[in-house]
Amino acid sequence: MLSLDLLHSLGPKPRILCLGAHPDDIEIGCGGTLLRLSEEIPDIRWDWVVLTGDQARHAEARRGVERFLGKEAQVDLYFESFRDGYLPYEASRVKDFFELLKPRIQPDLIFTHFSNDRHQDHRLVADLTWNTWRNNLVLEYEIPKYEGDLGRPEAYFPFDRATAGRKAEAIFEVFESQQSKDWFEPEVLLSLMRLRGVECNAPGRYAEAFHVQKWVLGLGGSS
Repeated sequence: MLSLDLLHSLGPKPRILCLGAHPDDIEIGCGGTLLRLSEEIPDIRWDWVVLTGDQARHAEARRGVERFLGKEAQVDLYFESFRDGYLPYEASRVKDFFELLKPRIQPDLIFTHFSNDRHQDHRLVADLTWNTWRNNLVLEYEIPKYEGDLGRPEAYFPFDRATAGRKAEAIFEVFESQQSKDWFEPEVLLSLMRLRGVECNAPGRYAEAFHVQKWVLGLGGSS
């Protein structure tokens, strides 16, 4: 299991990059973990990247950042408006954007999409993450959806019912534009976190899970 002790080993003032194809992906994929990190590890510098969305969706995303990282967080926001559902067909433009980010951001830890996610936008973001940052710790989060591609993750970050509830409540309240979708309900998020908590025998009964493609022991990040 991942622990705060391990994440403390990233060093003082760690830099964490969060990447999402859509405005709610990061919160859905690793919101519980972010709540714990933002509260218990001081002086994190955050980079928050969202690839799609219009003005209204970006406004929701900004509210999401405040709910999950806190109003006083040191965070740089990068919001783009590539066409939702068409990222692979705009791949050269998206790649150019990642190349612009590369010299600006050298994170100690990266949260991104699962490489084998069946959603085409998610999968491209995962591929470009690995293509752009080759010497960094990358944790690939999961998104529950129609395709049923959750897989068998290798790493778990446990937390309690209160944290899980705060995550689910915040997502449902912040992303009002998504509430008409049949999958967009707190029960879906809570059930996945509870299942992952069972899998890792979490003391607090809930957890988020991550796929880890490469972990170099003894290296905390990019330094």
